[in-house]
Amino acid sequence: MGLTRPVGLRLGLQQQVVICASLFFLSTACSENTTPPQLQAFAYPTTAEQCLAGSRSGAAGATDGRVSAEGIKYMVRTPSNYNATFTHSLLMVYAPAGMSRWASERLTGLTTEATGAGFVVAYADHKQLNIATVEELGKIQELVAKEWCIDEKRIYATGHSDGGTASLALAVLDKTKTIPAAIAPSAAGWTGKDLEEFHCPAPIPVMILHGKNDTLFPGWGAQTSAWWAKCHGCDVSKTKTVEGGCRVYQGCASGGATVYCEGSGGHRDWPNLNRVMLEFFAHPEKFL
Repeated sequence: MGLTRPVGLRLGLQQQVVICASLFFLSTACSENTTPPQLQAFAYPTTAEQCLAGSRSGAAGATDGRVSAEGIKYMVRTPSNYNATFTHSLLMVYAPAGMSRWASERLTGLTTEATGAGFVVAYADHKQLNIATVEELGKIQELVAKEWCIDEKRIYATGHSDGGTASLALAVLDKTKTIPAAIAPSAAGWTGKDLEEFHCPAPIPVMILHGKNDTLFPGWGAQTSAWWAKCHGCDVSKTKTVEGGCRVYQGCASGGATVYCEGSGGHRDWPNLNRVMLEFFAHPEKFL
């Protein structure tokens, strides 16, 4: 199959949805490889907050076949040695336009490393973006937490293209901005001007991932990271370079670590920064 022009999300002053062009392969949705990647064991600490034994029915390993009340299909991955009484961080991964949860899992390659780091990972199918869809996506973590032992104060969001757009939207929309503890949108369809229509939310760790050769959304990641840096009271003129070539803004407010990672790829390329992203989610204080 060829290319399509799926719908991205832009949000106006009257909360109107405006069509924004986004390109991605639809071919990945046509043939699914439903064999999950390897799940890693996690070295559980001896002390942690816990769920009551028997209070969560979610199984260890790879679980598919879940559907939200709004009809969005999603699947869950746990550490291979999943402990149903240990409160886990949850990583929500939202799909690019035209991609299923399976295709998004293959694109990002997050499952193995994230489960080894103790995350439960949930992948949701793509659904045409608008404000209502973002709010629907923002309900999935509640469903996961009813079945698996999740710390609902440690919900992290990422995704590519439309998935990045959705994860960034979660952090600024009034009805969803308290859900994510941190976000790492990749190739998101937002400009700095789009974000200027919103009030700054409370400080939240933000890692913006964007390709230097993204000709669809050229320079948009630099714009959105600068907006977040201003919101967080960072010194926008001072950054330091860390692993992966990421630039960390300096002087940011407590809880407001702000990082911009500009890779060499184009719009379709997922950045090779999974380990850095997971470390950012787990220990954002290291990026201040």
